[in-house]
Amino acid sequence: MSNAAVSQFAIEGEFTIYRAADVKTELLDALRKTQVLEVNLAGVSELDTAGLQVLMLAKQTAQADKRELHLVAHSPAVVEIFQMLDLGAFFGDAVLIH
Repeated sequence: MSNAAVSQFAIEGEFTIYRAADVKTELLDALRKTQVLEVNLAGVSELDTAGLQVLMLAKQTAQADKRELHLVAHSPAVVEIFQMLDLGAFFGDAVLIH
């Protein structure tokens, strides 16, 4: 991991098709402004495929731009989807099961 300052970005509430476009804009903007971005998912109450696609896009964008994106504090809703779709390896972040 680089020694660059880590910026924080938190997603709260339902991360579904109804909010995905807005969160995508904010998340990619936050990513462009830093070398290392930590996305806190503790407040995510619901995650659908639209929200998941935004997280996957952010991870791919970070890799393409030689930046780091880390997902932290996965909520139970996020853990459930990640386990169901076996996405732990794609994101590469530790997922703590409560």
